[in-house]
Amino acid sequence: MLKLEIITPVHNRVRETLQCLRSLARADTTGLDIHVVIVDDGSTDGTAEAVAAEFPDVEIVQGDGNLWYTAGTNRGLTAALAHDPDYILAINNDSIFHEKCIINMVNCAEKYSRSVVGAVLLNWDTPHQVFQVSPRWELSKGGFRHWNRQTVWTLPSRAWEVEIVVGNCVLYPASAIRECGLMDEKRLVHWGDAEYTPRMKKRGWRLLIEPTARVFCKPNDPASGFRSMPLRSQFDHLFRIPTSPYSLRKRLHATVGSAPSTALGLLAVPIFFIRYFLGRNQEGQWGLAADEAPLSETFAGSMVDE
Repeated sequence: MLKLEIITPVHNRVRETLQCLRSLARADTTGLDIHVVIVDDGSTDGTAEAVAAEFPDVEIVQGDGNLWYTAGTNRGLTAALAHDPDYILAINNDSIFHEKCIINMVNCAEKYSRSVVGAVLLNWDTPHQVFQVSPRWELSKGGFRHWNRQTVWTLPSRAWEVEIVVGNCVLYPASAIRECGLMDEKRLVHWGDAEYTPRMKKRGWRLLIEPTARVFCKPNDPASGFRSMPLRSQFDHLFRIPTSPYSLRKRLHATVGSAPSTALGLLAVPIFFIRYFLGRNQEGQWGLAADEAPLSETFAGSMVDE
C-alpha cells in the first residue's frame, strides 16, 4: 500500500476548507494509506477548531499568520515528510475533487518514473473551463503564457509533458522533495510554486498533466485596478508589498526562477512590463481575447507514450 500525505495551507477560509476535506473523504483512495496535514496560518475564523471537530485524524500545524502561501506549503511539506510517505499531494484548500482524481494522479506517477504530476484545474463556476494548466514559456510574451479558452474538450487525450505545474494540485514523489528541497520562501512569499517544478525539471524530473485527474477550484479573486490607484499606493504595490500581484520583486524572482535559463528570465521581465503598460499582456483583457489553438494541438508532440 502506498503512503500518501495531503497538505494545504489555510488562512480564514473555514467553509472552503471543510468542503475540501469532505471532498477528499469521498474520493477513491483504493490502495492508498492517506494522511492529511492542514497548516492553519493564524486563522481567526475557527478553522482549526472546526477541522478538529469534524476530522479528528487531520494533523494541524499552527502558524502565526505570517507564513503566506510559500512558507505555509513548506511547513506542510516538512510535516508530511516526517511520516515517510511515498507521495505528497500539495493542494489549495478551495479544491473539490473528482472521485478518481487522486488515484489517477498516483497511477500516472507510478507508471512514469521520476514524474511530478499535476491535475486538470477546472473553474467550479463553469466546470468545463480549464485554467492555469500547462502554461508555455514564450519570451515574446514576457514569460509563461497562460491559456484562457481551454476546456475539458480541448485537452490532450493522455498525459502530456509540460514546463511547469501550477501549485493548486500537484503530486510530488517524496524523493523529489528530498532531492530538490523546499520552495523558495525567502524570495517568493507568494508564487513559490512558480519556480518549484521548473527547478525539479532542471534536475531531471518529468512534469506531467494527467487529463483524467480533475479538480474543481474557486475562481481567483480579481486584482484591484493598478492604474486607478493613487501614486503612493502604486509605489507600495510595486516596491513595498511582497504579496501584491504587482510586486516587481515577486515578478522578477518568479520569472527568473521559472525560466529555462537565468538570461531568458532577465530578458522576459522588462518585456512583460512593456506589454503590460501597452495593454498587451496575456493576463489582461487583451489576453482574454487572443486566439488559442486547442491544447491537444499545441502539445500533440508532448504526449507520453502509451
